[in-house]
Amino acid sequence: MSTHPAGVHRRKNLLTGDWVLVSPHRNNRPWKGATEATQTKEVSAYQTDCALCPGNTRANGEHNPPYRETFVFTNDFSALSGPDATPACDGDDALWVSEEVSGECRVVIFSPDHSQSLPRMTEAEIARVVNTWVSEFKRLKTTYRWVQVFENKGEVMGCSQPHPHGQIWAHDFVPSLVTREDECQVNYHQRHHSPLLLDYAMRESRSGARTVVENDDWIAVVPYWAAWPFETLLLPKHLIARLDDMPEPLQHSLASALKELTVRYDNLFQCSFPYSMGWHGAPNHLSETAHWQLHAHFFPPLLRSATIKKHMVGYEMLAEAQRDLTPEAAASALRDVGAVHYSERG
Repeated sequence: MSTHPAGVHRRKNLLTGDWVLVSPHRNNRPWKGATEATQTKEVSAYQTDCALCPGNTRANGEHNPPYRETFVFTNDFSALSGPDATPACDGDDALWVSEEVSGECRVVIFSPDHSQSLPRMTEAEIARVVNTWVSEFKRLKTTYRWVQVFENKGEVMGCSQPHPHGQIWAHDFVPSLVTREDECQVNYHQRHHSPLLLDYAMRESRSGARTVVENDDWIAVVPYWAAWPFETLLLPKHLIARLDDMPEPLQHSLASALKELTVRYDNLFQCSFPYSMGWHGAPNHLSETAHWQLHAHFFPPLLRSATIKKHMVGYEMLAEAQRDLTPEAAASALRDVGAVHYSERG
């Protein structure tokens, strides 16, 4: 069977074991679904009513310092509480199963400029963000089993603050999705004696069919098993288990890859492209990490334009993920839009 089937078929996500139904012929159907207004309004570098701008007061009364680069603080509305918090549950029950958890949540402001986002920042500015991720991860991993670095960009992704920022949630348990990724990578390593995602990155680099961005150290692809229309997977081309395993040169080449990937996202529909992205690496309690490879997931919701989104409904909620646009076509579209941001063109 061809690795790029033309008709209706399923593809297996090797990281999770899930399957994705691919139906390319459905792209020919007419669209009569919902559309929304595109936000094209330019905003200033400083907003008096923004809780994240330098010098402004946040909801809890704290004042931001006049920061000039990245700025990190503990989330004023953390989803996790420290170990001294009142226990949320106790006892065992066969039907109502729960466990106590503790952790902390951090906010990483990428830039003092309210109007910026990763694709509009310089590579040097993005490198400072990467360095902040690494330093925060290194500090938090000594206390917590899992440190989740992520960014929600855009209102449609539930981002309540338009100022460019991401978050870090650290806690004392390994989340469900990461546990599945760990199991799948262990199984692959036991069978093939090499890391799944390093093998995958090299295979994608040789193929090029789903490659969106590539440099000497990193490759971003629309994965073979992608569920979201323009989902991408960003991978190192060297064996790296965790964020703090990256030497400084790879942090700079990562900044370059992040810049180009997010520029291509914006260029696709000429809008500030929304997404959720986050890093997965070896859980911190693991001493044996030969099967693990660091990677970042980008999950963008846009489908046909800046105003038409993909919704996981119906069949997807009840059965399994389904997509019409093939990963190969999605990667081709992202490659074709160019690496210069649309706002900077003549």
